[in-house]
Amino acid sequence: MLTVTEQMFRLKETFTIARGSRDTAHVITVQVNKDGVTGWGEAVPYGRYGETMQSVRAQIESLPPDITRTTLADRLPPGAARNAVDCALWDVAAKVAAKPAWQLAGLPRPGPVITAFTLSLDTPDRMRAAAARHAHRPLLKIKLGGEDDMARLEAVRSGAPDTAIIVDANEAWTAPLYTELAPHLIRLGVEMVEQPLPAGKDDMLAQMARPLPVAADESCHDRASLPDLKGKYDMVNIKLDKTGGLTEALALKTEAKAQGYQIMVGCMVGSSLAMAPAVLVAQGASVVDLDGSLLLAEDRDAPLFYDASGVHPGTAALWG
Repeated sequence: MLTVTEQMFRLKETFTIARGSRDTAHVITVQVNKDGVTGWGEAVPYGRYGETMQSVRAQIESLPPDITRTTLADRLPPGAARNAVDCALWDVAAKVAAKPAWQLAGLPRPGPVITAFTLSLDTPDRMRAAAARHAHRPLLKIKLGGEDDMARLEAVRSGAPDTAIIVDANEAWTAPLYTELAPHLIRLGVEMVEQPLPAGKDDMLAQMARPLPVAADESCHDRASLPDLKGKYDMVNIKLDKTGGLTEALALKTEAKAQGYQIMVGCMVGSSLAMAPAVLVAQGASVVDLDGSLLLAEDRDAPLFYDASGVHPGTAALWG
């Protein structure tokens, strides 16, 4: 039996990217009851991909009660709805088998992984102050996407002179702008740039020098995305809300690595329940960005634990 709930979590502060701002995280929680146990999954519908809370809920509620991970892939496309159900089914399977999900998936025992902490788009002065507050963190991810991006980069580096930095333009740059900014990204010690050009309008990346790794986010959803990335990207950002769950995320990771891509594992702004399955995918990744629950003012019971070693795998009380 599937139960769908819409929930909201308050953020610690307003979160802004090139496409807009938010003060809350709206999520879909799925509860699967089977064999006397309950499995949980979470998804974050994303308007960029044509998803709403209502549409994702309708997709999930259209599923038969006897849905399995195998039949799920035939019933729903990659996206938030499939993610929530797939992860809930993994949680059920782990509880029925009395084995952790990583073991059921044939993975090595997971450990903590260093995660980026995201600074949202703001004025240069405010981003400098935010960088200074978080300069103790090993990796900062900077949201960019405006005409003051050069000033923002300089401000962040001033506020956190010794911290590793990656940047995310969220499709907001043009090819000439990226060409202009690239030398300055290197000068300021930026280690990677994520989705500089819009998905579907990124062919110029194949004709441009890429002096630092370029990661595909909006351009990469699942394994079917890989052929179109060739020659344009060096890294793929795997998010469970894009792949449609842990099952496809693990398959995408394997195939992308076989094709020579570096792996990034990211997230939408959601709770620890959404981050926990992604921690399994993040093992051994070049870049991890699983700070969604760190941005919240409230979280699930038994939340993920973060410390100097990074984000730790969740406990059975949370998921898997």
